[in-house]
Amino acid sequence: MPLEDLPTSNTALKKIGAQIELSEEQTQLVNQIMSFIYHSYKIQKTGVFTVFGDAGTGKSVVLSNLFLKIQTAARQNADSILFGTSNYFLVNHPEVLKVYKSIAGSDQTLLKKDYQRPTSFINKLDRLHQNADVVVIDEAHLLLSKPDHYNNFYFDNQLDEIIKRARVVVLVFDETQVLRMKSFWTTERLKALVSPYLHDSYYLTHQFRMAASDALIQWFNDFTKKKTIDPLKRSMVRKYDFRVYDDAEKMHQEIINRNSEVGLSRILATSGYPSTLDGGKHYIREGNFKMPWDQYNYTSTPWAELPQTIDEVGSIYTCQGFDLNYSGIIIGPPFSLVSGSNQIQINLDKYTDMEAFKKRTDLTDPDRIKIVEEKMVLNSLNVLFKRGIMGTYIYAHDPQLRQKLIELYNNIKPN
Repeated sequence: MPLEDLPTSNTALKKIGAQIELSEEQTQLVNQIMSFIYHSYKIQKTGVFTVFGDAGTGKSVVLSNLFLKIQTAARQNADSILFGTSNYFLVNHPEVLKVYKSIAGSDQTLLKKDYQRPTSFINKLDRLHQNADVVVIDEAHLLLSKPDHYNNFYFDNQLDEIIKRARVVVLVFDETQVLRMKSFWTTERLKALVSPYLHDSYYLTHQFRMAASDALIQWFNDFTKKKTIDPLKRSMVRKYDFRVYDDAEKMHQEIINRNSEVGLSRILATSGYPSTLDGGKHYIREGNFKMPWDQYNYTSTPWAELPQTIDEVGSIYTCQGFDLNYSGIIIGPPFSLVSGSNQIQINLDKYTDMEAFKKRTDLTDPDRIKIVEEKMVLNSLNVLFKRGIMGTYIYAHDPQLRQKLIELYNNIKPN
């Protein structure tokens, strides 16, 4: 199928846009948050509402719909307590920000200037000596929790600074998507930060992104949280295209086929391969497979929607927050199998994304640091596991891990 004939639902805009029909639970949640905002205004207290949920549980769709309601009240409803308020939608992920700005272009109520990165928002309000009213934050687990002078952030914590400059903050949070030390968060740290304010929360649990069974999603979660590889059952993959490959190039060719059929199918990989921010191409090699990492995307189109990226390998920095139809995942050198077991071993010395492990003054215990670093490596794989709507294909660099996965895949037993 030619790319121009692919369904328009392949665009990220169609998947997290403000006009997407919500489930009953999502609708109730939007109404609950709106009530919280109104209550916070009436009692004149700073409020923070947190939406918790794993990847694919519809957090971004809820925020898009919520922000449309907020801006409609602010710009069109003179009887609303929000009329005339100044509200913002923040996201730290540059690729996701592109999607939200395109949403603004599709709705008269939403303006591109409403959508900003957190540091830009903080510095802008300080420069103008202004405060905001309602601030919505997507992917709050990506907010900086330490100074980052390279990105012009000179305070200690982005969320803390945002709350200081807003009447109400609504954020979504997933501890399993924390990927860098400079954005180190835990649920406990988050709750401690918001505890002085009027606060409420909600947990989304239903998986919307993937057509995979709950059992297969639990298998992915156990792989990356408990570090165990459990047996596969036929019922797990009955309505979902899950495959394990012993040849990365064969997996690549099948992803090309899926991309020709339905579009939005890409190869992804964990860290563990050469990668330097020097503007050059750095290749992932696995046997006959050889492809470059994703190149910096200067366009306004998200990486996965660019046709040429079928010839690149996506990273957590280009695919986090996005839906793919099919993902082919290369599990890199940081992951290996403990010989004679079903346990995963994390090899921190083989993790090539050194930006992820920069030191923090509030983390000094070596044992604690190792635990945090291992968790971030596991989180990176969990992010990749949750991309594919229709199917997930995997290949492992480590020979023992690869053999174990193939063995389990070839011996799927009926219930």
